[in-house]
Amino acid sequence: MSGHTPHPGYFIQQELDSRGWTQRDLAEILGRTLAAVNELIKGKRGITPETAVALGQAFGTGPDAWMKRESDYRLSIASGRGGDIQRRAKLYELAPVRDMEKRGWIKKVGDVASLEVELKSFFGVESFDQPIEFSVSLRATSPRKRLTPSQLAWCFRARQLALNVLVKPFNLDRLEAARVELRKLAAYRSEACRVTEVLAEFGIRFVIVECLPGAKIDGAAFWIGDSPTIALSLRYDRHDYFWFTLMHEFMHVANSDSSVDDDLGRDGNIPTMLKDEDEKRADNQAAELLLHTSDLESFIRRVGPLYSQDRIVQFAHSVKMHPSVIVGQLQNRGEIGWDSHRVLLTKIRDNVVDTALTDGWGRVVSIDPE
Repeated sequence: MSGHTPHPGYFIQQELDSRGWTQRDLAEILGRTLAAVNELIKGKRGITPETAVALGQAFGTGPDAWMKRESDYRLSIASGRGGDIQRRAKLYELAPVRDMEKRGWIKKVGDVASLEVELKSFFGVESFDQPIEFSVSLRATSPRKRLTPSQLAWCFRARQLALNVLVKPFNLDRLEAARVELRKLAAYRSEACRVTEVLAEFGIRFVIVECLPGAKIDGAAFWIGDSPTIALSLRYDRHDYFWFTLMHEFMHVANSDSSVDDDLGRDGNIPTMLKDEDEKRADNQAAELLLHTSDLESFIRRVGPLYSQDRIVQFAHSVKMHPSVIVGQLQNRGEIGWDSHRVLLTKIRDNVVDTALTDGWGRVVSIDPE
């Protein structure tokens, strides 16, 4: 019983010793069996209200003292067992444990010690004494807001996948050629399957990781040594959303930024004025890469506000870009509503995940943490 409040039986024995009574004497006084008194003293039997009344009368202490001793003892036992609860609660605050288990990122284990081992291995840390940080790059720029546990886990999983992607050496001087190739692909839905190939040719790792519930993360650009990685979540299965997010992260790479981007999509979209300078720059550059601002503004002056589907498609053909990109930029500018011309917002996810290293949507990737 070391470390716990003594069982009431300890105090019963003290009362007996002070009076020179034996256990048999107490049994006869209480009208109980010798075995029952022995179990009380050895802590094998708890103090009931009836027993507390009897002991209080026998020792002249009143019943409250015995009920308190019983209560103190039970609470000390429960508190001792609560250590695992506190440890488990801390781990659940650090990471979305159940979601990670469901996705196979960590093994489902029974005891808290094994869970700690699983999470330490996943995050690559030796202890949880310090906050977990996602080491985005040696080239990190301005500090960003702290990631939520789900976003942090998503980033670490993206990094695990990226380490298994083979690419050619990265050369910053070749990014203009990469930009040209990517824009060509953006014009056709079927060409999204070549994104992994093209990025790898220019030394950029590319992975897809489905969002964890509530994470609301669109993508990330980070560096593994001198090798850049672009990771996307494909939260919205739309051609325009995919290409804007990809180009946004591509520009973070071109600018030697490191970034974790959330809410780039229409839901909860962050107003430009509230974004930091890196994000504003990446937004503007991504939009310009896909569609020259001068071309779009010319189209708006000529056609707006009567944006028929035929006119949008004709304009898309003239600038060699997919119509969904035109719709997306018109929506972002407030020229048309978010529900306008949805027939042009074609789906793209299946085309992308068929060739990219993908975790999610039923696809399980078996990768041992570092």
